[in-house]
Amino acid sequence: MAGMFIDVEVDPKIAADAALAKKLTEVCPVNIFAEKDGRLRIVEENLDECVLCELCIKAAPPGKLRVLKLYDGTALEA
Repeated sequence: MAGMFIDVEVDPKIAADAALAKKLTEVCPVNIFAEKDGRLRIVEENLDECVLCELCIKAAPPGKLRVLKLYDGTALEA
């Protein structure tokens, strides 16, 4: 379920990458990402806390993660 203002789309292949799950969990300043059993999990209750810092975009492989700005229909992506 998306937040009211922000949603995050993650390619299923990177969601299963334990190293990338850990990296995304570490870089996000507002804890949108969590790692459980080597898989990436989106913490839905934190989605609207996103500050659009793009640290997750820079940490993920190009084209594999998108931050959707639901309020204006645009997205941040690599």
